[in-house]
Amino acid sequence: MTTIAIGYPRQTSATDDAQLNASFARQPILNRDGMLCGYEIKVRAPELVATAAASEAAAAPATDSIADAEAMPGRAPEPAQRVARAVVRGLIQSNVRGALTGHPAYVDVSREMLFDDSILRLPAERFLFELPPAIEVDDALVARIVQLHGRRYRFVLDEVTQPNETFARLLPYAEVVKIDFTRASSALLPKLTSVLKSAGKLLIALGIDAQTDFEAAHGLGFDRFQGYYFARAQTSMTRRVSAPRHALLNLLQLLSGEPTVAQLEAELKLNPVLVMHLMKLANSSGLAVGHKVTTLREAINATGTNRIARWTQLLLYADGRKVALEDDPLLQLAATRARFMELAIERLPEAGRDEADAAFLTGVFSFVDAVFGGSLESTLNVLTLSRPIQAGILHRQGVLGLLLTAVEALERGAWDEIDAVCTRLQPLTVEEIAQLGLAAGAWAGVADRSAEGLERIED
Repeated sequence: MTTIAIGYPRQTSATDDAQLNASFARQPILNRDGMLCGYEIKVRAPELVATAAASEAAAAPATDSIADAEAMPGRAPEPAQRVARAVVRGLIQSNVRGALTGHPAYVDVSREMLFDDSILRLPAERFLFELPPAIEVDDALVARIVQLHGRRYRFVLDEVTQPNETFARLLPYAEVVKIDFTRASSALLPKLTSVLKSAGKLLIALGIDAQTDFEAAHGLGFDRFQGYYFARAQTSMTRRVSAPRHALLNLLQLLSGEPTVAQLEAELKLNPVLVMHLMKLANSSGLAVGHKVTTLREAINATGTNRIARWTQLLLYADGRKVALEDDPLLQLAATRARFMELAIERLPEAGRDEADAAFLTGVFSFVDAVFGGSLESTLNVLTLSRPIQAGILHRQGVLGLLLTAVEALERGAWDEIDAVCTRLQPLTVEEIAQLGLAAGAWAGVADRSAEGLERIED
């Protein structure tokens, strides 16, 4: 009988595997207090799937050995193993770790990933394995889950809409159950959540993009919530900010011109909370001028108007409670979008400092109505943003609109949409968009970005 290796067009080496790269995006998961407590990692590896499919197709006519190999417990055909190993290799890289900002990661795993020992390279305390509803469940898979569970790995039943045979067989081994809240029967939800809570399962409501859905899921006792309800305008009445909104708006309008130090000093003195934040920012390592900053004028000079402007823009989104920057979902989203836009436009031809600044502003104000309420257009008018920025936010026009479309698709893990928009953003590729998203997330999540950003926000 011929072997699997003979059936393939050529042998693969470690060098070949190292050239196979997966792309990743993250989606926030919030706790009952509305704070970040984890991220789901969305994986895209189209070139790996294509390679696997091509190899399997080439091997199929030669022998039935691949089918035989698939039937053997713990064994997967070589291409599927390469996919699994490439995904694991990507997950342990520093850019993914940085984008998690200390939070645990929820990762969809395939049968091949579970059976390949490369999965043991993922730290059990940082990664939870999501079992998709379509996974093939047999004695071999259950045995492997038990083995991994013995190594302290945790499992999540993903996208549950109603109990079925797969759900029943895997439930004893799952610590977390993720319920698709918008697709599950509203009549079934109360009983299902009650039974699962009684069984000690942690429940995550998936697809929570509206405040009403969040309130309903919260009332049913869900522990975690995945979706962008927190970035919608209807949440504005329940969110506090770290400084009076009118003070922040007045400061932003002043900064939109070329204010003198005396003008900035006078405006800031009207708002003690802003002064406190600026003094913290100025005294963070890397910004102080060789000694402790003790006056407001020194703080303005040490920080610089550009940095003060960015700090003020992000401060619009900061929660009024004593919340660490990396745990504040709205500020994280605003900072990540803004930084992504800035990094991405710098990869495009003929983009300079002015374009990068406009891109940052587009990202940071793309959902400012979540804080101020009312219409997005009216809020943008108050901020006196330029027409290209407003057109990008309101109508997705121009390069700024395309980049905003790309980052919104990245937040959802909508890889096909990113692929489509990349045809108009050349030379940017889907892989680069994903890499920039992780870099932006890491930048946004560092509490003391003394070299280039925002001090930890605490009242």
